[in-house]
Amino acid sequence: MDTSILLHLIIWPTLFGFIINGLFGARLPRGLVGLIACAGPLLGFIATLIIYAGQPLLEPIRFTYYNWFTIGLGNQVGFSVHIDALTVLMLFVVTGVGTLIHVYSIGYMRDDAGYPRFMAYLNLFLFSMIVLVTASNLVLLFAGWEGVGLCSFLLIGYWFGNTEYNKAARKAFVMNRIGDLGFILGIFLLANHFNSVDIVTIQQSFGEYSQNDPLLVTITILLFIGVCGKSAQIPLFTWLPDAMAGPTPVSALIHAATMVTAGIYLVARMNILFSLTPLTLQIILITGVVTAIVAASIALRQNDIKKVLAYSTVSQLGYMAASLGVAAYTTAIFHVMTHAFFKALLFLGAGSVIHGLGGEQDIRKMGGLKSKMMWTHLVFLIGTLAIVGCPPFAGFFSKDEILAVVYSWNFWGFVILAVASVMTAWYMFRLYFSTFHGSYRGDHHVYNHAHESPAIMVGPLFVLAVLSLIGGFAGMPEVLSEHHMVHQFLKGSIIDHTHEVSHFFEYSLWGITVLALAIIGVLCYRIYGRQYPVGQSSGGVLAALLDNKFYLDEIYDASIGNPLKALGKYFGKVWDPMLIDAAVRTPGNLLQRASVGLKPIQSGQISWYIFSILIGFLIYAFLFLVKL
Repeated sequence: MDTSILLHLIIWPTLFGFIINGLFGARLPRGLVGLIACAGPLLGFIATLIIYAGQPLLEPIRFTYYNWFTIGLGNQVGFSVHIDALTVLMLFVVTGVGTLIHVYSIGYMRDDAGYPRFMAYLNLFLFSMIVLVTASNLVLLFAGWEGVGLCSFLLIGYWFGNTEYNKAARKAFVMNRIGDLGFILGIFLLANHFNSVDIVTIQQSFGEYSQNDPLLVTITILLFIGVCGKSAQIPLFTWLPDAMAGPTPVSALIHAATMVTAGIYLVARMNILFSLTPLTLQIILITGVVTAIVAASIALRQNDIKKVLAYSTVSQLGYMAASLGVAAYTTAIFHVMTHAFFKALLFLGAGSVIHGLGGEQDIRKMGGLKSKMMWTHLVFLIGTLAIVGCPPFAGFFSKDEILAVVYSWNFWGFVILAVASVMTAWYMFRLYFSTFHGSYRGDHHVYNHAHESPAIMVGPLFVLAVLSLIGGFAGMPEVLSEHHMVHQFLKGSIIDHTHEVSHFFEYSLWGITVLALAIIGVLCYRIYGRQYPVGQSSGGVLAALLDNKFYLDEIYDASIGNPLKALGKYFGKVWDPMLIDAAVRTPGNLLQRASVGLKPIQSGQISWYIFSILIGFLIYAFLFLVKL
């Protein structure tokens, strides 16, 4: 099949789905709305699969739809796509997992009054992400970047009748704009100094620059500020847990298949640039490690099933950033892939629990659901084992690889990530056992009506469970296989630094991992799997810090939000009336006063009007004669 046709099938169907359902969805049968919405990402996935199977992608595929504008000395900026191995891998994640989330949404949102609008938003979200990962230049990539930010605002605040949900949507939008400012400034610097925004052209222009060149350091730091906003790194991560205000499929889409992975993709795509700035890589490593441990520690004390998973996502993004910080870009993308499988599974599994309990999300009011939701329990267990890094599930291989590459560069970074891994195991086993084991602790009327989700929701869960089980085998470590499929596939798109650890370290890490998981699993079962400790003590100062998320929102309000509000009030009460209002109203006031003075002239007497015309004519004649 012609490559241009395949590219059309990847890019446009989701946009058409958004337009059709957005304009006419309210008049269409709900079954047709769901079919149109699911067809877009499914066609994209099939087309990506054909491209993958049809050629080895040794040379990138480039296709320009139209030229947008010109910068510098005739350099065209257009709507053009760049398809290489990295793009294909990201497309598999975006369209594959995105399709499953769309199918799940048909069952989850079928009774919602705004169902067509919701499905339209999902399609627009995927279209924006597809544009982002296929863009050949930074301007188009930024357009997709902003598109997913807009869609996150629409979907987080989807139930706009709730004021708190609207606040969460605004928070996500504003915090992303802070990061995006850094990103766009980085693009301006690149365009100014390299006279191009084409990604390949820019990366081919770095040969004359030395490591840690001040210009490159400035650019990479600005780009990383954008990454911090989109991929929820400290200090711009607090929007992501609040994004749980949206429907559960939205949470899965934001946290697993789109948006938060955009920042990781950006650094991997610009890997040559970042490799020339070890100083920036060090900043990325520190940021990732701190993000991983802070988010994991907060998750230990969360009681909302979706909030636990949200902070887990932030922590896992910290792992990915740490991998980028040691120039192991392929490893980070490998974890993006496996994380998409098990995190989508966990979020959709949590949605199945919430659906079965009529909206309940507090794990302190759950328990004993294993018998009520057998299939959801099974797939949730698989997702839990995957995210905690239990062999042979997907998370084991990618997290083990991240720990190994970080250890080869920075021992203390490895130690902190290892501690974060222990925390991950604790809060995930706590979540699993308190939800599905023991006795039910909530309203027994709700428990009596608890039920398994319909097949259209359970089906995608099983597909994701299989991927969470076998997905890690695409990245077998060297001690087991010489062929790391992900590394082999991406070697033409990404240039990684060398990372070597001994086989003894690998085996020791595996043994310690299995032992730690076994101990934590048994402890969590005894504490949470029999009778949840509802009356547990507050835990003192540390527990208060974790319960209040280290008071980060309060610190941001006190140091940034409140001073800006006070400054705004000052300008509103002082500068606005004295300067702005005065400047705007002065011409009007002058005209008004002039009209009062001139009003007597308009007397309504014809004789006065004739006399005025005569006087005017005489003045005109006099001026005419004087001029002569």
